[in-house]
Amino acid sequence: MVFSDPLARRTWLGDLTALAAGALMTLTFAPFDAWWLAPVLMALVYASLQQIALGRTLWRGWLFGFGLFGAGTSWVYVSIHDYGYTGVPLAILLTALFAATLALFYLITFGLYRYCRPRGAVNPWAFAGIWVLGEMFRSWAFTGFPWLYLGSAQVEAPIRSLAPLGGVYLLSLTVALSGGLLYRLVIRRAWFNAIPLLVIWLAPLALPTLWATPTGAPHQVALVQGNLPQLEKWTPDGQRTAANTYATLTREQAGDADIVIWPETALPMLDTQAMPFLERIQATLAPEAALVTGVVQRDVEGHYFNSVMALGNGDGTYRKAHLVPFGEYLPLDSMLRGVIDFFNLPMSNFKAGPAAPAPLMADGLKLGVAICYEIVYPDLVRQRAATSDVLLTVSNDSWFGHSIGPLQHMQMAQLRALENNRYLLRATSNGMTAIVGPSGEILAEAPRFSKQVLTGSIRAMHGAPPFTFWGSWPAGILATLLALSGIAARWLERQRRRRKRQEQQFHDELY
Repeated sequence: MVFSDPLARRTWLGDLTALAAGALMTLTFAPFDAWWLAPVLMALVYASLQQIALGRTLWRGWLFGFGLFGAGTSWVYVSIHDYGYTGVPLAILLTALFAATLALFYLITFGLYRYCRPRGAVNPWAFAGIWVLGEMFRSWAFTGFPWLYLGSAQVEAPIRSLAPLGGVYLLSLTVALSGGLLYRLVIRRAWFNAIPLLVIWLAPLALPTLWATPTGAPHQVALVQGNLPQLEKWTPDGQRTAANTYATLTREQAGDADIVIWPETALPMLDTQAMPFLERIQATLAPEAALVTGVVQRDVEGHYFNSVMALGNGDGTYRKAHLVPFGEYLPLDSMLRGVIDFFNLPMSNFKAGPAAPAPLMADGLKLGVAICYEIVYPDLVRQRAATSDVLLTVSNDSWFGHSIGPLQHMQMAQLRALENNRYLLRATSNGMTAIVGPSGEILAEAPRFSKQVLTGSIRAMHGAPPFTFWGSWPAGILATLLALSGIAARWLERQRRRRKRQEQQFHDELY
């Protein structure tokens, strides 16, 4: 077969394109924020998949994934090496294995696209649908890893108004479709592709980003960032330092805040140990103030929970429902614990809390809570937002040092605020601590790696956008229909070819 596409004729060039496109996709996310680059890179990915066999398609899928996760999640090295007490060679190897394993998700996605890759105008639409189905599969398979979705980089792009309609998956679908249309427009000279390309980027400009309205009086909040050394935090001296730091910052800078928020595991001790101290801190606040803090709890059966509790003019406890493998619990514990130091990280034996928790109450507001990694799950946060006035996420991003990981984490938190049109409070141990508006914009932010108290005001929001009501189902159905259109078109192509062969055979026999 003679290939007309240069990426098909030169296999090394197509392979390199897939790998480079994956690595460069990191530039579309925070802190680089080159969101406009995503459609261009997706056009290159789309080009690398045309007119090649299944085996080469699978290989390029893995190469793209390895480039994406190798560059975009390189921050894993920091927690493995700096805090997991793992030597440099082994830390590099484990980081590479992490990226190589995650890359298998794109091998599956690209393979599915190759199976139903039709010719003609429907091709880029099927490509976009299959891409989103691949992201959805990654959101739950093996507990899920919804990091570096295409749509997560679009929180400040012109298409951002699609987020309250269909969430991150609708944004991803738009970017993936743009790549296919751009390729067919520029390379194939199929000029009619300019029409849908313009529509999907210009139509969102006419859509609102806010589907909810502020209600009630403003609430003054204070988010306390202790910036404590992670390696010393769980020592006896570290416990005393943590207590003194948060007490001093709260007393001197929290002022008359209605709600004071401390980050994930602010005090490195169990709740039973911390409670007398927390009650003393509560007594120093304004009479009607609420203190909300991350804390470790242990139940009567000896199970540990990563929790958030509200005191004073607040009520309730939230226990983290979606735990991080290897960070908060160890799969195959009896086999892996003790093999290397990384598998013995502090607080790596938590138990999950209830999947549908009630919101916390603080100063009359209902807080929908997501602890650390939970904020990256769009439908989990949507469930919290549906029953709350404000979103709250507490985190300890000290595990990732000065890497780009916490900045990507912040960007995804912004998108959760935009998807659900809720104010979002993000209290972290060392940054990024921020107050996010209901349109996803950062209203106030504390400097990273500093002891700070960030103050500001928030309001409850009345109403909710379509995404909060319906979640990701509409985007998933649309993606499925687009994928099925590709399968149907491919089947019709095969039927036409078979009929043509039969007609030719009949003609040859006749004459």
